[in-house]
Amino acid sequence: MTDVTSSKSTRRPHHWRHDLIELAALFTAVVVADTIAKSIVKGPDGPYLLVFSAIALIATAGFHTWWARRHSHASHAPPPAPTTATPAGSTSEEHPEEEPGVPAETTLWRMRTTVADTPGSLAALCTVLARLRVDILTLQTHPLADGTVDEFLLRAPADLSAHELARETAAAGGRDTWTERADAHDLVDTPTRVLGLATRTALDAAELPLALRRLLGRCTLHSVPALSLTGRPTGEPAPVEGVLEETVMRLRDPNGGTLIVERPYLPFTPTEFARARALVELDARLGPRVPRSQDVLTLPEGNEITVRRADQRDLPAARAMHDRCSPRTLGLRYHGPVGDADRYLDHLLSPRFGRTLAVQTTSGRLVALGHLLWDGDETEVALMVEDDWQRRGIGSELLGRLVTMAEEAGCASVYAVTQSSNTGMVAAMRALNLPLDYQIEEGTLVITARLASAPRPAARPQQEQHEGIRRAER
Repeated sequence: MTDVTSSKSTRRPHHWRHDLIELAALFTAVVVADTIAKSIVKGPDGPYLLVFSAIALIATAGFHTWWARRHSHASHAPPPAPTTATPAGSTSEEHPEEEPGVPAETTLWRMRTTVADTPGSLAALCTVLARLRVDILTLQTHPLADGTVDEFLLRAPADLSAHELARETAAAGGRDTWTERADAHDLVDTPTRVLGLATRTALDAAELPLALRRLLGRCTLHSVPALSLTGRPTGEPAPVEGVLEETVMRLRDPNGGTLIVERPYLPFTPTEFARARALVELDARLGPRVPRSQDVLTLPEGNEITVRRADQRDLPAARAMHDRCSPRTLGLRYHGPVGDADRYLDHLLSPRFGRTLAVQTTSGRLVALGHLLWDGDETEVALMVEDDWQRRGIGSELLGRLVTMAEEAGCASVYAVTQSSNTGMVAAMRALNLPLDYQIEEGTLVITARLASAPRPAARPQQEQHEGIRRAER
C-alpha cells in the first residue's frame, strides 16, 4: 500500500532568515552606492573609494550566494531513511536484524483457517501475519454459512513453527486452523492447476483418482464397485449430484459404483465439492479412454513384443492368457485359487483401481500383464507373465515402467505381495536399485520400494543389456 500525502505537506518551507539576509544586502548596496557617489563628487580620493566599493559589493554578493546555496540544499535535502518500528508487544530479540546481503531462510506453508464473515476480519489476520514477517503468496476464500474459510500459501521465516503460526492466527480471530508444509509445486495458481488436472483426466481415464487427490490435498480415495467380486451388491450408489458430509465426499462413478473421498483432518468446502463434481462429470462425458502410445521391444531370440496400456476392453484377451497359464503361475500371482476370473480381471483392468500395462506379440496375442493399483494411500505393483514367455526380461521391463508411472503420479513408495519362493519377482524388485523393505509372514513376502528418498537410477538400461532387450519406436 502506498501512502499518499497532501500537497501542503510537500510545499517548500518558508525561511525568514533568508529574507532578512537579502534585505540587509540590498540596504548595504544602497548605502555604499550613496557614499561612493558623494565621495567621488566632493573628495579627491574618489577613484580609490570607487575601487573599494566594487570590492565590497563583490564580497557582499559572494557571501549572499554562499548563504543562499547552503540553506537551499538544507531545505531540499532528502528526508532521513525511515526506521522500522518494533511492533507493539514484541522486542528486538524476537525479530533480530538480518545481515545485509544475506537472504533470510524461509519455509513455505499451506494454512487454512475460518474467520467471521465481517468487515476487517481478514485485515486483522493479515496484520498478524505481517508482524510475524510472513509473506502471503496466494489466498483463496471459501464462503460458508457461518463464516469464510481462507486458504493461504505463505512464505514464513524458517524459525517460525507451525504451533506459533496457529496460535497467532487464533489470537487474530481464526478458528479450526490447519497448517502443513508446502513445496514449489504449490506456487502454481489454482485455476492453472485445475485446468492441468482436467487436461490429464481428459487424456487418460486412470487419471481421475489421481486428479481428485491432487485437487483436494492429502486425502484417501476408495472406488467401491456396484458389485463385489463375489457378485453381491455393495450398497446404494451415490446420487448423480453427489453427497457432501463434512470430511467425506461421495460421488457417482461413471463406470458404476461410488467414489468415496475422505479427509478426516479437514472438512471439505462447497467449492472443493463443486470442483470434484466437475472433474467426475468431465470423465463421464468422455467415456473410456487410454493413451494410444506403445513401444516395440525385441527379445534376445529376435521376437518382437509391444508394450501398451490396457483397460477393460482387453478383458477377453486377458482371460485367454489366464487360461493358458499354469496353476503355479496363477498361484504366484494370486496367492490362491481364483473363483471368478472374469470378474476379478475386470476389476484389475478398471482405470478406477489403477493402471495396467499389457504385452502382446506381433500376432496380437496377450502374454503378460502388469498392474499399478491404487490401495488407499499406498500403491501396489503386480505382474503375471505367461509360462512360455517367462525368463526373457518381460517382467523386469514391466516393473520398471510401473515404477516410473508411480513416480510420475507422486507416489512415495510401491509394494509387491508375493510368495517367498518367487525368486523372479524378488530379483526384479532388487534390480530397481531402490531402498527396499522386506516383511514376511507365513510364506507371504511384502517388498516395499521407497521412491521419494532416491531418484530413479540408471539400472534399467543395464538390465536390458543383460537380458538383450532392444527398443524400437513406433
